[in-house]
Amino acid sequence: FSPSQTITGNFANVIHGLNANHLTDQVIQRSKRMILDTLGVGLLGTSTEVCHKVTQYSKIYSSDISSTIWGHLDFRLPPLYAAFVNGVAVHSMDFDDTWHPATHPSGAVLPAVIALAEAFPQKKKISGLDLLLAFNVGIEVQGRLLHFSSEARNIPKRY
Repeated sequence: FSPSQTITGNFANVIHGLNANHLTDQVIQRSKRMILDTLGVGLLGTSTEVCHKVTQYSKIYSSDISSTIWGHLDFRLPPLYAAFVNGVAVHSMDFDDTWHPATHPSGAVLPAVIALAEAFPQKKKISGLDLLLAFNVGIEVQGRLLHFSSEARNIPKRY
């Protein structure tokens, strides 16, 4: 077997082959709405106790490369921790989008995509269309992994 003949290899080839031309007008419009909704919920979530705790915890980390903590213009963290804090802010409200099998796709993907986009050097900044593509690739990967997961299929039965 060559790596591209495995399920994982095939999946990786499909994801790697995606580009901005694959984004239809409908996908772009829905993505923008999902992003705005997630940013709104995340900004509201910055006022929660759990978000305050992870923000304080994360202050011990520093790096030359940093990303914004939503709602705190004067506070930045390494991209990994910025994505973590911003993801906690989104999930702390539990109003972020959801789908079946049960997951909150944007709250996991958007903080990571934004944190990584901010970490690019100024001369290599990505475009808004590239950000939309990355967001949609993240949503697609998450959705397909959940679709193939036997654990995810029975989540509603467990509650």
